[in-house]
Amino acid sequence: MTEPDPKPEPEPTENPSLSVVAPSPPAAQSEEGTAPVLVTDLASKTLAVKEGETFLYSDLEGNLDHGGDFGLGLYSHDTRYLSHFRMTVNGRDLVLLSSSAERGYMSHVDLTNPDLYEGDVLCAPQQTINVRRIRAIYGHLFERIRIKNYNPTDVTLEIQLRFGADFADIFDVRGMTHRHSGGSHTPSVADSVIEFVHEGRDRIRRMTRIRFGVEPDRIDVEDALATAVFRVHLEPYQTRLLVVSVEPILGTEDDRAAPNFDHAVHELRRSYEEWERESTQIVTDNELFNQLLDRSLRDLRALYTRVGEGGVLAAGIPWYVTIFGRDSLIASHQLLAVNTRPAREALELLAARQGTEENDWRDEQPGKILHEVRDGELARAGIMPHSPYFGSVDSTPWFLILYAQHLRWTGDAEFARGLLPAAEAALGWIDRYGDLDGDGFVEYLCRSPRGIRNQGWKDSHDSMVHADGRLAEPPIALSEVQGYVYLAKTRMADVYRALGRPEDALRLEDEAERLKIRFNQAFWMEDERFFAAALDADKQQVRTLMSNPGHGLYSGIVDEDKALPLAKRLLAPDMFSGWGVRTMSRSAAAYNPMSYHNGSVWPHDNALIAAGLKRYRFARATNRVATALFDAAVSADYLRLPELFCGFTRRTPNRPVSYPIACSPQAWAAGSPFLMLQAILGLSARAHENLLTVNLPHLPTWLNTVEVRNLTVGQSTVSMVFRREGEITSFSLLSREGDLRVVMEE
Repeated sequence: MTEPDPKPEPEPTENPSLSVVAPSPPAAQSEEGTAPVLVTDLASKTLAVKEGETFLYSDLEGNLDHGGDFGLGLYSHDTRYLSHFRMTVNGRDLVLLSSSAERGYMSHVDLTNPDLYEGDVLCAPQQTINVRRIRAIYGHLFERIRIKNYNPTDVTLEIQLRFGADFADIFDVRGMTHRHSGGSHTPSVADSVIEFVHEGRDRIRRMTRIRFGVEPDRIDVEDALATAVFRVHLEPYQTRLLVVSVEPILGTEDDRAAPNFDHAVHELRRSYEEWERESTQIVTDNELFNQLLDRSLRDLRALYTRVGEGGVLAAGIPWYVTIFGRDSLIASHQLLAVNTRPAREALELLAARQGTEENDWRDEQPGKILHEVRDGELARAGIMPHSPYFGSVDSTPWFLILYAQHLRWTGDAEFARGLLPAAEAALGWIDRYGDLDGDGFVEYLCRSPRGIRNQGWKDSHDSMVHADGRLAEPPIALSEVQGYVYLAKTRMADVYRALGRPEDALRLEDEAERLKIRFNQAFWMEDERFFAAALDADKQQVRTLMSNPGHGLYSGIVDEDKALPLAKRLLAPDMFSGWGVRTMSRSAAAYNPMSYHNGSVWPHDNALIAAGLKRYRFARATNRVATALFDAAVSADYLRLPELFCGFTRRTPNRPVSYPIACSPQAWAAGSPFLMLQAILGLSARAHENLLTVNLPHLPTWLNTVEVRNLTVGQSTVSMVFRREGEITSFSLLSREGDLRVVMEE
């Protein structure tokens, strides 16, 4: 097949040194209901600090405003334990110098003073006091406040720290309910300890406890706020330290003694270093790309959340710090070549919570993999169905895909056998419950009165829309879901063979092949040379051009003769913004580049498309998508790919237009660079055969060398280096431990 035209859109690129399209190789060769309703560019106006299930979301000055519209706060277990936290000096707000939450588990804010007065007397001229706020989360929220006097004279300052707690449920904060939880809470003060207490509708007691390393001079209580006041005397160039700890307490949790600030930071740093040591190391000759990979790996560690004896990659900050089926599975899948632990633990966790009954309130069915688990008041009280909620049509096939891919990378047959009942229950759900009308396709239909209307990864209410602007009516069979099912069954066939059950393997392969035939007949739109996004309740094609069919390239469900026209259209100007493939063609009636799913650009969507293009040997096209996302990351804060950005066409000079309330960091956005690099290098593992294959590696022109260190396949490790010389990319082994065979596939 001839590759899609590699030429970029006619608009000039922002940075020609980065935005280059690789030359041609030799010829032989998802939220719920709607997006949250809060309106602000949070990614650029906030600081996020997270560890475990607890995270802090503040403004750039480190403050939280009581009753603000930004969703700021200290959260744990889907509850806002601190809704107000503001620092003033002599009653004045400070002036921001700089702020950063680059490390994920820690933030730094540097501030200075306006003119400060005591009465009518100027006691500290502007920019003579430096205040540094350093925060970390380790069970508690810790804040160390350093105040330094740069005046040549003594200064006495009054430091005010004002606190409030509304205990709002995350659904209330997101505007998805009408104030079912939280409210104003009058604090109590004893022995310089401030406590806010909330008795929820779920009959669970929640408490916010605030302690100080240095006892305040006084604590004032007014209008449900508590203000700790410190009189601080500073000699010339003297520094004083204040330390605050905030403990969120759920139910009958014992009062935990807070470790000191230095111990907390030490343990956090050690944990991140351990995460990096156990992961594959990737070093390239492009320092910006190295920084992107480092950022993504640290963000995934920040999103890693302990659950019981294991853990899971939470979906994203601030809205989705919880267990998500689809998100956790896809992000773990993206990371397999780098670290297999999140995949193993996600599989165990989701198998343990697999559906066991028919329950319309939760959209639960036997064998189904959950969509989302919430631990807040509204879920616990039964006001929301998220305990857990199962309204996801694609979590179940993604569970099977990850299960099979985990075996491919680890060769752990014992683990695979132990989880096989869950995998077979998932297969059972696909065949018995997923196909609602017996036509051979998996559809979704929301049954819960508080559930999600659209249950694919594009789960906003208006994401499935006909070409004339009408909303598609469920049950709906999504194009990408058929691909996921196809891939799940073909990969499960590999599992059955590895476990000595060839008859079951042949049965699944036959089922997958018949699905492929039906799909290419029912979903193909010959006049558009593209696949329909879905089939509606009447089995009518949803003919709006969307990115969904691009996932079919990744799954392999697309017939060979249809792959090239599909790829060409995905990269045509109406679909490709210059920053990536849009979720919807700009020629569509419902197109809106500022929407959540109808014209925006999602990194994970593009990563799957890029990997799919490579599966069909469109290496240049893969590199074109990867280049666009790399350029987008380079222009982002901290070199961090957000959950999504707006789909406006790329022009010069500019950067991607931020989506106002995108999660950042977000798990499958952070995982996208690893999946794309794996596709560029052509790496695939079959650990049970002691085999690592390299298929058509083709580095883009902004990469000359890529060194992969300590790549683990089964019980073996290998280090290798890829080098590009002109149009040719070659690789060589640097070291190998174990019996692994490394084979080039043509």
